[in-house]
Amino acid sequence: MAAEDAGHSDEARQLFLRAWHEATNDFERFLAAHFVARQQHDAGERLRWLETAVMHASRVDDDTIRSAYPSLYSNIAACHELLGDRARAAENRALAASFQGIPSDRGPFYHGTRADLSAGDLLTPGGSSNYKAGLTMNHIYFTALMDGAGLAAALASGNGGERVYVVEPTGAFEHDPNVTDKKFPGNPTRSYRSLAPLRIVGEATDWVRQTPDQIAEWRRRLGNSKGDIIN
Repeated sequence: MAAEDAGHSDEARQLFLRAWHEATNDFERFLAAHFVARQQHDAGERLRWLETAVMHASRVDDDTIRSAYPSLYSNIAACHELLGDRARAAENRALAASFQGIPSDRGPFYHGTRADLSAGDLLTPGGSSNYKAGLTMNHIYFTALMDGAGLAAALASGNGGERVYVVEPTGAFEHDPNVTDKKFPGNPTRSYRSLAPLRIVGEATDWVRQTPDQIAEWRRRLGNSKGDIIN
């Protein structure tokens, strides 16, 4: 991916193919095929690799995979359009749309912060962003990955200790657009956001804590990021 970002397409293509050949399970094959497809200039070859990615994705039943289907089928539809097959393009656009909407993830869900809270308390939108100074967030964010919430707690402002709470959404929620379909297909970090409050139902304690060096590196990356937060 670093080679791809640097514009070294031939090197990236060879590395992604190597990942494909060394993949040991369907999840790895799905991911590698997706990246190999991105390196194909020919629409037919790109289509072949995308369909291979879907084939392996269909053998893995989890929310990480399901979140990738809209982009996979949309890209397949674009290939069919380029190849002149409008019927197949329409069919795959419909498949992409069928996987859009409310995430199917059932949790458990977590929220990382430095605030001292209790079961029954509500976390509401309107807090400060952990990732961009001076930005007030319109949504409340959470994740189904405990260690991801731990990272958010480490990066949160305030003087309190790092806390990871088990939470439940009180309303509809959506995939976090800041991470979904960015470097990886779908929402592999299982990150979500909601306009409705989150209710605290407990606290988690066995999450992996970041070292001071790791936190400093994360802050350095965030400080150098030039992308805008979708708020």
